[in-house]
Amino acid sequence: MAEIIGVKIKDIVQYYDPQGIDLNKQDLCIVEGENDSQEIGEVFNAIRIVTTQEIKGPLKKVLRKLTKEDIAQLKNNKIKEKESFSVCQHMIKSREMPMKLIKVEYNFDRSKATFFYYSEGRVDFRELVKDLAHELKTRVEMRQIGVRDEARMVGSFGHCGRPLCCMMFLKEFTPVSMQMVKAQNLTSNPAKLSGTCGRLMCCLQYEYRFYKEMAKRFPKMGTRAKVK
Repeated sequence: MAEIIGVKIKDIVQYYDPQGIDLNKQDLCIVEGENDSQEIGEVFNAIRIVTTQEIKGPLKKVLRKLTKEDIAQLKNNKIKEKESFSVCQHMIKSREMPMKLIKVEYNFDRSKATFFYYSEGRVDFRELVKDLAHELKTRVEMRQIGVRDEARMVGSFGHCGRPLCCMMFLKEFTPVSMQMVKAQNLTSNPAKLSGTCGRLMCCLQYEYRFYKEMAKRFPKMGTRAKVK
């Protein structure tokens, strides 16, 4: 038998060995990452006991609960991310590279920096990575994202006045088509149908199935009906 605990890191839940540490749901903790690095995560569910047969491969460990020193490290990481963003932005402009830098994220111990960017095509960033790694003294990863991911990362408000759905609860992007617009008899004005990302709003899919099914049962437009 063994103890395991679910820890969420960037919307992905993985299981770790709690090592006897008293952890509760929503506690912040430091866990083992890749290549002997450290990551910060949030406890997703309580410690539970499982059989060794249920564990696939060796479990990484929870190292400790978040301390005051760790909180200070997080604040320093945010400052470092802004500095690294400026450094990379300058390199991109000086090279006239066809890419838009969106965000920089460091893992907890700053052993790796991930640069998120948007580009319509492929970009040869090998020399950029070399220069960034030399300048920042850390491992560098470039990750291409789409315009929807950009909206999620940057953040904004929708036409409804609330924060974007992709920021709040949407975990995956599903295709949204004009067929959904037509089924709900909505205006075809792109300005009213498009979200911050410039694509059709994700919320158009929420009631699509209902309208599609009800269209089969409701009378057609122009039909005379008698109601009580």
